[in-house]
Amino acid sequence: MVGSGNEEQFRYISKSLAHTEQLAAWLARRSIPGTVIGLDGDLGAGKTAFSQAFAKHLGVSDVVNSPTFTIIKEYEGRLPLYHMDVYRLSLDEADELGLDEYFFGEGVCLVEWSSLITELLPEGYLHISIETEDLSERTITVSGLGEPYGQWCRELNENGVNIDE
Repeated sequence: MVGSGNEEQFRYISKSLAHTEQLAAWLARRSIPGTVIGLDGDLGAGKTAFSQAFAKHLGVSDVVNSPTFTIIKEYEGRLPLYHMDVYRLSLDEADELGLDEYFFGEGVCLVEWSSLITELLPEGYLHISIETEDLSERTITVSGLGEPYGQWCRELNENGVNIDE
């Protein structure tokens, strides 16, 4: 996605889990059926912590943990949430799962390690890259490809993350 002419970006410095939750809440409020969010970052960067905060603000009351071994976990909230971890899958294996039914369904997809299946993602999606700076600080780069994701990045760049809006 980097270098695409239709891409918008927002860079966010998170100094705590609370800061990460603010961004997750902002995005959860805007999510609509068919929203696809790819999450990438090293082990321990905060992908699952972001997913947990996002799920909370989407109205999911269940405990959300990494679907590393189950590949896909489904949760009910304001919208269905499909939390995926494709780290252990080859591109062919991921393709055989029929992920497009989730991507174009009535819920929201959070895909951990999404860069491993870029070819299978829809044309438009939101990509979040989390980089660890130290024990508590993360640099989160939000890249929107297509709409509404580009608009979300433009709004973030104009107004920042405001949980009280």
